[in-house]
Amino acid sequence: MPGEQVHAKREPSLYTKLASEGAYGPGIGSALITMVEPHPGHELSYNRWYEDDHYISGAMSMPWMFAGRRWVAPRALQLLRYPSDSAVASPVTAGAYITVYWINEGRYQDHMDWTVAINRRLYPDGRVYQERTHVFTSFQNYLGVVYRDGDTGPRDIHALNYPYKGLVVEVFDAAADQDAAALAGWLKEKHLPGKLDGSPIALATVFEPMPLPGSTPTYVKPVEGVGKRITVLYFLEQDPATCWDLFTGDGAAADGSGLGRLEFAAPFIPTLPGTDKYADELR
Repeated sequence: MPGEQVHAKREPSLYTKLASEGAYGPGIGSALITMVEPHPGHELSYNRWYEDDHYISGAMSMPWMFAGRRWVAPRALQLLRYPSDSAVASPVTAGAYITVYWINEGRYQDHMDWTVAINRRLYPDGRVYQERTHVFTSFQNYLGVVYRDGDTGPRDIHALNYPYKGLVVEVFDAAADQDAAALAGWLKEKHLPGKLDGSPIALATVFEPMPLPGSTPTYVKPVEGVGKRITVLYFLEQDPATCWDLFTGDGAAADGSGLGRLEFAAPFIPTLPGTDKYADELR
């Protein structure tokens, strides 16, 4: 008919196929935990690159990464960290920024295929900031959560969106004659429930690191402690500096269990997205 527009038949998009199969539930299957130290004199430019480019292009725009949040440790919080002979950070104050991302359950390999491919573009295109050091970066398998308040309050899937005021990161290594499963079991069943009870800690999530793929860029530090290490992320309703005494005894508790050693305990507060707040307080 006159004036009628004829539309060419569009071939089915690859995205349509990808969305129509495989797991698509809301649960956490794994996490990317990345703690980075900007080189001295590059704090502001590093922060702008991460805020304006990498957080989006190198993470949140990727399939199956459904939540993310950045946290920072100004110098006053860095000085609370322990132990001084940490096997995670040397010196123990290294790693001013940490970002945590949730990846959908059952989609880790799909996400990895995408992130490896996109990084092969970002690096040659000059989109990877070089004046930084990865202190503690790995994809980690989710082992579960301990809640302070049972069935009330935000779930683990909400932890990176809910406005928690603090994050504490603890890293434990299993003893030479123990395995990570026993250490994780002690944490989830014995240590964490009592620690959270009546405290400003709303929930604690438990992870174990996984090896990075062989195609990972060389600027990313190889994952250490695979098969022996457990990471705990505590989400706090107040600034961790005001309740740090809740964490100072965790090293002794781990030693007393005979199952492992606390290698890193560090408090952080959330960044203010889109700003340089705290970038001048790192030294």
